[in-house]
Amino acid sequence: MNRVREYRRSLKLSQMALAEKAGVARQTINLIENDKYNPSLDLCLKLAWILKTDLNTLFWRDQDED
Repeated sequence: MNRVREYRRSLKLSQMALAEKAGVARQTINLIENDKYNPSLDLCLKLAWILKTDLNTLFWRDQDED
């Protein structure tokens, strides 16, 4: 589970807008949000920067969330 969708929506960005900022296809954002694609570290860093958060917050699942 990741929080890409949550952070994207909080910034009022569409999947297309986030994809354009990150330099990927909209489908890539959709796959990431639905946990069907594991992005590269480079893309993870870009997404965290664009979404104004850090990697741990965006992609790390706390043990308490199980």
